[in-house]
Amino acid sequence: MKKTVIGAIALLGAMAVTPASAKETISAVGSSSVTPLMEVFSETYMKTNSNVFIEVQGPGSSAGVKAAKNGSADLGMSSRNLKDSEKEPALKELTVALDGIAVVVNPKNDLNGLTAEQVTAIYKGDITNWKDVGGADKPIVAITRDTASGTRGAFEDIMKLKKKISGKKVSAISQRAQVANGNGALKTMVASNPYAIGYISLGTVDTSVNALAINGTDASVDNVKNGSYKVARPFLVLYKEGKPSAETQKFLDWMVSDSAQSLVDSKGYISVN
Repeated sequence: MKKTVIGAIALLGAMAVTPASAKETISAVGSSSVTPLMEVFSETYMKTNSNVFIEVQGPGSSAGVKAAKNGSADLGMSSRNLKDSEKEPALKELTVALDGIAVVVNPKNDLNGLTAEQVTAIYKGDITNWKDVGGADKPIVAITRDTASGTRGAFEDIMKLKKKISGKKVSAISQRAQVANGNGALKTMVASNPYAIGYISLGTVDTSVNALAINGTDASVDNVKNGSYKVARPFLVLYKEGKPSAETQKFLDWMVSDSAQSLVDSKGYISVN
């Protein structure tokens, strides 16, 4: 009898927990370039919305598209435009920021800029020594991102680093290029090698690397905004139509509000407002 009473009390206690006291989890999965901005969004939003917990993971843009499509995450993150093969009517895109892709070298490298054609030739493996582009007589260490990376996808499109094989578009980046898993890893590799070249989100450029001018135009927020710096792409948040919960929809609406977009500007990205 005693056990039955205790069990009933425990059950009543559990039922007394109101839904309002349980936090709703919103999951965002995808681009490692969008991840730092999404983390800022999440931390700021949770300070004034204590009934939600937002978890962010950055395995890459392709993973973000898949997660949004199959419902394994509430939100997907992509740092490139969607491929035609990825688009479907129910998959909605929200542009939360714009970002330049900075071509970066080690601070010990004296070069200040390259042409787009030179960058393309370096990544194709046609130019392999810095002396051929006005630098030191040293081999170029080209570093790229993995194939799931949205930054790589956007970079290949902008820099014409795609080729057709048997009617299919594939990467034209040299097999000799070293591969970095993530924006941060690539930056670290360039920062630790005087002869390396890589490409990263403009919003993550710091003193550990030098961003090169491309075709005589500096990689800067102003130049992305005015359209003169062409190596740029959108930051997308993806979701299924009709799927977002009320709390997720509120977060989506907030990300394009003036207060959220002021965070975009303050972090070195480009606001959409």
